[in-house]
Amino acid sequence: MIMKKYLLIYLLTINFLTAQNYEVDKDRIIDLFENLKKFGVNENQGNDRVAFSDFDINARVYISEKLEKIGAIVYTDFAGNLIAKYNPYSSNLKPISFGSHIDAVPNGGHYDGPVGVISAIEVLQKIDSDKIILDHPLELIVFSNEEGGVFGSRALAGKIDENTLKVVTASGFTNGEGVNRIGGNTERIFEVKRDNGDIHAFLEIHIEQGNNLYGSNTDIGIVEGIVGLKWWDVTVNGLSNHAGTTPMNQRQDAMIAAAKFVLMVNETVNSYDGTQVGTVGRISAEPGVPNVIPGTVKLSLELRDLSSKKISMIYEKILENTKNIEEDTKTTFSFSPIDATGDPALMDTRITKIIGEVSDDLGYSSLFMPSGAGHDAQNMAIFAPTAMIFTPSKDGISHNPKEYTDFDMIKRATDVLLNTIIKIDKLDLD
Repeated sequence: MIMKKYLLIYLLTINFLTAQNYEVDKDRIIDLFENLKKFGVNENQGNDRVAFSDFDINARVYISEKLEKIGAIVYTDFAGNLIAKYNPYSSNLKPISFGSHIDAVPNGGHYDGPVGVISAIEVLQKIDSDKIILDHPLELIVFSNEEGGVFGSRALAGKIDENTLKVVTASGFTNGEGVNRIGGNTERIFEVKRDNGDIHAFLEIHIEQGNNLYGSNTDIGIVEGIVGLKWWDVTVNGLSNHAGTTPMNQRQDAMIAAAKFVLMVNETVNSYDGTQVGTVGRISAEPGVPNVIPGTVKLSLELRDLSSKKISMIYEKILENTKNIEEDTKTTFSFSPIDATGDPALMDTRITKIIGEVSDDLGYSSLFMPSGAGHDAQNMAIFAPTAMIFTPSKDGISHNPKEYTDFDMIKRATDVLLNTIIKIDKLDLD
């Protein structure tokens, strides 16, 4: 009877420990945020830490030192990704990877990207301080140049080439020059490509950059998939002519054609059911003077959806409708695809299910939702089971100095990340 009693106590103790929900330290999160913010904050309280800038370099030094203090092995890979390995020799199992980016758009906010990095650092700090034992080693990744086309994660997915290295970034450096500035090596950059099975899973926390969570007072967004994003340069060719002497009915006005195109894109995208979006966000006219009818107009076209098939279908319809504009305006259109973040990516349903369960266990409200913005997780999903956790953006504002997420919300998302990692450590994802 005594042995049975002790066995029962032992089993109950094991069950209690197994069911334990961990919570991270909000004060440490705030400290990380305030210190990281110093690298790039401007007079408007915006963030000028664009990729490959001195601010970017100095912030990476700060992050490296924080991670080295808890015993992580920190290095920069050939693509400029800052990587920290925690307990890398603990087993022969593949690592659980997680992270985000710290670069910003010029005069951007301090939450888009950094929240995911700060949360990842705190997860490692909590695991270290509480001596949480996991079977899998852990890997924290700070991706290079996310805002300039998710460069670092595309490199890991094998989705870059020599032309990608020549693209000029917001810092004024090309991707290739920038990578070398932050400690990468373009001569060996293609060696960073990872294959299926190289990591156990990848997770990323990010602010929503929309108003679904904040507007509904929801704590956690569970991303079901990330939209595909396709871009085109569009050129309209008409005929430059004198604005005073050319009758209206004899003009080949490229600006009129461009205006009709902008409205047509909006109408075409709205003609389909679903959450797809289409945008003409850039326009310029040549020669660009008041007294000359524009002979050439250059525009951009962007389409996003969770379905590559739907993106292609809408694009083909836009091309069809463009022919009508050409006939009406006596102009010609040409479309040239340009580099974009890639195809839609669905998140791993096994992991998203666990994120939902963890949120419920912690008493946090959650919402399954798509991501309308591209993220590094989109590329990681090419070769690894991947999931994303969204935290609310106040009023849906992002890429703006007014970008804001409450620290209580960041702490809750970080709690979910930590406990999800603990659960998938025991999960067979092969």
